[in-house]
Amino acid sequence: MLNEIAARYGLHPEIGAIHLFGTGLINNTWLVRDKGRTFILQKINTAVFKDPYAIAANLKALDDYLKQKAPDYLFVKPLTTIDQQEMVQQSGGHFRLFAFVEGSRTYDTIQSPLLAFEAARQFGLFTRLLSEFDSSLLKDSIPDFHNLPLRYEQFNQSLSNGDPGRIAKSAGPIEKLQTYKNIAEEFQVLSNNGGLKKRVTHHDTKISNVLFNNADQGLCVIDLDTVMSGYFISDVGDMMRTYLSPVSEEEKDLTKIEVRDDYFEAILRGYLGEMKDELTDLEKQLFVYAGKYMIYMQALRFLTDHLNNDRYYGAKYPGHNLLRANNQIELLNKLIEKEKPLLEKVDQFLNTGSLA
Repeated sequence: MLNEIAARYGLHPEIGAIHLFGTGLINNTWLVRDKGRTFILQKINTAVFKDPYAIAANLKALDDYLKQKAPDYLFVKPLTTIDQQEMVQQSGGHFRLFAFVEGSRTYDTIQSPLLAFEAARQFGLFTRLLSEFDSSLLKDSIPDFHNLPLRYEQFNQSLSNGDPGRIAKSAGPIEKLQTYKNIAEEFQVLSNNGGLKKRVTHHDTKISNVLFNNADQGLCVIDLDTVMSGYFISDVGDMMRTYLSPVSEEEKDLTKIEVRDDYFEAILRGYLGEMKDELTDLEKQLFVYAGKYMIYMQALRFLTDHLNNDRYYGAKYPGHNLLRANNQIELLNKLIEKEKPLLEKVDQFLNTGSLA
């Protein structure tokens, strides 16, 4: 079947020239080699992305804009088929093909402040280059993806409708997340009074969604399925959530969780180096809040899923999502403990352009 799909793009790879590639958890991805050329073939997960054609429309609109306004930017979008289709629909799946960017590489885990800086710079550059693009033209590929008030409402519903035994045994994290509900309330006030501007936002800023060259310089951002109209706090907050701690949300030993100052500084310098003149004064003051927003939302989602018997994320072992929730609560605690000195770093960078 994969050879038939490749043929729709004018490719005729030999037997064995298509094999699984990458570590992505959502879409299925293969590396395709044909006559000395390399491509990435991907099957879109329509359980997550229910309208693949909305994604195709978004990417085409952004590509058309960047070709006019920033023609030198490396925008990795799907190739069209030989009959000029955006994707191939076959055997109940939606497939698309990308040209492999030669001389590029990705990282699955954040390994240095340099990578954090380069990644933050690339995500900031992406949004800055599209600052004049009307983000309301983009379709929501995942509606309510980073809607914190909705996630808090779903959390409250799980307290009423979830598993009684799990609710009883989760009293500690439940109380902690209720204590932090001011994070959701603050966002509601900000969104109601127009304190945040909607922009073209990536929404999934983990390190694996940046292409680097062999010198570890950022080339561009990739995996653009979640690019939608949104707030800068989504991108900055997700970088903090996934870059600041030396361990991931899967870590069971919560004593290993910490907020690393040098990684925070790298995100700050990288992102604001591109977006300093784009953000409003109020948004700049919300830089640390962005981290609280995204970490809190993920903690809510993990605990909600645990109370609902792991319907969304699933669980690899008993209590898996409870552990993830406690992990994120601890990361949130650590960030709040350091909030004042981190805000001072933001002010210093904004006032002097340096953190020396």
